Amino acid sequence: MSHMHVLVVGGGILGLAIAREIAVTGHGVTVCEKEGKWARHQTGRNSGVVHSGLYYRPGSLKARMCVAGARSMVAYAREHGVAVQVCGKLVVATSEAELPALDELERRGMANGVPVRRLDPSGARDYEPEVRCVAALRVESTGIIDFAGVSDAMAAQLRDGGADLRTGTEVLAIDPAGQRVRVATTAGDVEADALVNCAGLHSDRVARLAGLTPAARIVPFRGEYHSLAPDAASRVRGLIYPVPDPEFPFLGLHLTRGIDGEVHAGPNAVLALRREGYRWRDASFRDLREVLGYRGFWSLARRHARAGAAEMVRSVSRRAFAASLSEMVPGIRADDLVPSPAGVRAQAVGPDGALVDDFLLQTAPRQVHVLNAPSPAATSALEIARHVVRKLDQVAPK
Repeated sequence: MSHMHVLVVGGGILGLAIAREIAVTGHGVTVCEKEGKWARHQTGRNSGVVHSGLYYRPGSLKARMCVAGARSMVAYAREHGVAVQVCGKLVVATSEAELPALDELERRGMANGVPVRRLDPSGARDYEPEVRCVAALRVESTGIIDFAGVSDAMAAQLRDGGADLRTGTEVLAIDPAGQRVRVATTAGDVEADALVNCAGLHSDRVARLAGLTPAARIVPFRGEYHSLAPDAASRVRGLIYPVPDPEFPFLGLHLTRGIDGEVHAGPNAVLALRREGYRWRDASFRDLREVLGYRGFWSLARRHARAGAAEMVRSVSRRAFAASLSEMVPGIRADDLVPSPAGVRAQAVGPDGALVDDFLLQTAPRQVHVLNAPSPAATSALEIARHVVRKLDQVAPK
């Protein structure tokens, strides 16, 4: 594509990575972020894990980009002085019933080129002496990182390169007609030759502002976290994950010794009452009406009623939350849990209630919309950025 100026909507790690890739390829870029700082939502409110690519369907965008991203994200962090550590993790089966799912994870990991090893209980305890399991997988390429720090490093690179970075700037309207894309914001109008939508929790709304009918709708799920009190935290060396339910899109409650040294426990997954609903009292009539009026949500709720009920119980009962963790590390009690800030996952759901499992992009002339980029999007951000810029090349003005 010839030289042009691109507007990126959204200043999380993915929006900044895409803006950086646009700038690196020689184009002008403006980034509009409605918050006053970068990485305030999904990027800054997660487990801080560099994922390996173990879980994802071989051949999918998630699998390919996560495996590559585990390398490129670690390399970027090290180059720019951002805290990162490749520490590995355990995925533990706590019952015989979980062994088939563990077998499938091992198969996927090997197919995706992930360094994965099967361990017996004794081998698992070499890494985590307090863990209880019937079998485990050891994944060496998993790491921990400061994703907000990565975002700040990218923003600094963009600023030094002359990019137009605008925080506190919410997009209100988009007019893609004519020779340029015209965007009205709370800080004035912006014009660009093309637009990339990385608005995360609001990505489907931004797509509608641009005149598209999104292929899926965002349903927000809150993930609640706790930290372990010091006595309990001393029993966890690194990262301990359960075998996830293959029918449920979330990884289950896990224990993660983060880059800050604290052991984080979570997240569960419950419907958020607003798109940025980090607490039960955070509610939006508009957001809730959109979810409850969407037939895809009700199909999803019926399909996962049992798992959803268990997640709700863990949300309201610290004892139930602790009991789930103690299946992996026996003896964790409700008193060991200290509430930590929650996150909200932007989960794309189709009209039939099917969860969009892979990264989802939708394009139009001069536009690329990232409609589904949940975990492992942060790990894969540099790889997704290259993919988006290739898509942009296909829809950009010639």
